[in-house]
Amino acid sequence: MNSDVIKGKWKQLSGTLKEQWGKLTDDDLKAADGHAEYLVGKLQERYGWTRERAEKEVREFSDRL
Repeated sequence: MNSDVIKGKWKQLSGTLKEQWGKLTDDDLKAADGHAEYLVGKLQERYGWTRERAEKEVREFSDRL
């Protein structure tokens, strides 16, 4: 799934994102608003992951959709 599709379905995906990464807040998801780079940064912040790990997590999530 590409980033345009994710942006278009962001509201529907927000619940799934919270299930996947429970440390993300509603405010995090509202601020991300479909922007993968922002989401990667928030995952780094909330989970203490490296950028590479956070990008891999987002990419794998996207591939599963």
